[in-house]
Amino acid sequence: MTAEDDVHVWEPAKLSELRRLAKKWYSENGRDLPWRNTSDPYEIWVSEIMLQQTQVATVIPFYHRFLRSFPNVGALASASLDEIYSHWAGLGYYRRARQLHQAAQQVQTKHAGVFPTDYKSVSELPGVGRYTAGAVLSFSSDQRFPIVEANTQRLYARLLRLMQETSSKTAQLHLWSFAERVLPSRSGSGNLNQAFMEMGSQVCVPKNPLCLICPVKTLCPTFASGLQATIPAPKRPKEYTDLREVALVIRDSKGRMLMRRCTSEERWAGLWDFPRFDVTECKSAGSQTRAVAEQFQARFGQKLIVGPKIHELKHSVTRYRISLNAYEAEIDSVADCTLETSFETKWVIASNKLELALNASGQKLWLWICKVCD
Repeated sequence: MTAEDDVHVWEPAKLSELRRLAKKWYSENGRDLPWRNTSDPYEIWVSEIMLQQTQVATVIPFYHRFLRSFPNVGALASASLDEIYSHWAGLGYYRRARQLHQAAQQVQTKHAGVFPTDYKSVSELPGVGRYTAGAVLSFSSDQRFPIVEANTQRLYARLLRLMQETSSKTAQLHLWSFAERVLPSRSGSGNLNQAFMEMGSQVCVPKNPLCLICPVKTLCPTFASGLQATIPAPKRPKEYTDLREVALVIRDSKGRMLMRRCTSEERWAGLWDFPRFDVTECKSAGSQTRAVAEQFQARFGQKLIVGPKIHELKHSVTRYRISLNAYEAEIDSVADCTLETSFETKWVIASNKLELALNASGQKLWLWICKVCD
């Protein structure tokens, strides 16, 4: 056994004390969050999807507005994707909204519009993994499912004195095993899971954890060893691929801009964007504009006249770092404002109020154009 495998072993009596201290602290310090005041699995599911990669304070107003418009599975399933996107604008990661819609339709067809309460059915919904399925069932009906997410993962790593990077296969086995062992054998799993998540969020924070006020510091082997600054082990730096892309700002005679919806095979599937093309292999500005004109004609069936570069943005998407150059452009036969194309397109008036759900870089470019035009 290596030192990395030598995690702290919790005896049953110590686990019992850990539960008691965590529940007591949570009863006195837990935040009053809207999704903690409901046992409706649908409402809890919506909150869990929204909270993925998004801070609590950001989610709260979106959560209230979303549930006012889509109070149940049926309302969400029957809404258009654009309606859902309009309620999601500002949260980012639009794939979550798309999967919510798909999952609601699956509940409507396979479960007669009633959100399921068994693990198998919940885990089969689009966008739902082990954590989300367990969280929904634990919080809505106190079912005994372990919870390992960003906050509990960090807390449990320190309670186990886990020296490995938490994303490793071995570390995940340790974390999920502990998350299950720490739960009570009878009732109270939902409340305890909430307590541990809250402790991870408010006390056992990533940097400079508040160990001196931690309710379980006397039980924590990492605190006893003085290793709280090095556990969890830092993640490996993300490796990026650099891309260069061009976005076209094309206006018609009425000043409207051409937008297109991304297809299911593209990044940002279902969202709207300026006509955009990859020019990573082009070595000069001239070769970029020629390549864009050729690609535009092949895709949209129209001859393009590329004008000057007007703006530049840099952004990251998953494993890509993208330099996006925006060019003004004209279409030779734009008078009738139609394009013979298999792609969904719209001519849209530039306005600070977005009519369409755009991807993040598309939004930035759109708002820059509106500011310049004011």
